Amino acid sequence: MIVKPDAVERGLLGEILCRLEAKGLRFVAAELATMPVEVAARHYEEHRGKPFYDELLTFITRSPSLVVVVEGPAGTHAVVRGLMGATDPKEAAPGTIRGDLGTELPDNLVHGSDSPESAAREIALFFPDLR
Repeated sequence: MIVKPDAVERGLLGEILCRLEAKGLRFVAAELATMPVEVAARHYEEHRGKPFYDELLTFITRSPSLVVVVEGPAGTHAVVRGLMGATDPKEAAPGTIRGDLGTELPDNLVHGSDSPESAAREIALFFPDLR
C-alpha cells in the first residue's frame, strides 16, 4: 500500500493506518520518503503512454509518501482495496478512505495492490531485502 503525498501533506497518516489496524491487518515494513522518479516510473509502468502518466509521476514524486507492506489473511489485497474505496473519490462510498477523506483525482490518497502478483512485484520494488 502507498499512502500518497496528498494524504501525507494533509496529515492523514494516522487516520488511514488506524483503519487498517482496526480491520485486524498488520504492518510488516514501512518507509516514509519522496519516491524517486525512476522508481515511480517502474511502479506505474503499466500506465506508460496513457494521457495521465506524466501527471501521475509528477504527483507521486512531489513530496513524501508512506510505502507500507500490509499483512493479513488470504485475500488481504482485496480487504485493503475495499477499505480504500473507488479510485475516484467522488465515486467512493462513505465509510471508505477515499469516500470519507478524498476530494478529486489525481489526489486520491492511497494505492493498493490489485492482486497477490502485483503485491509481490511492488514489495520487491520498494523493499527488495524483505523476504
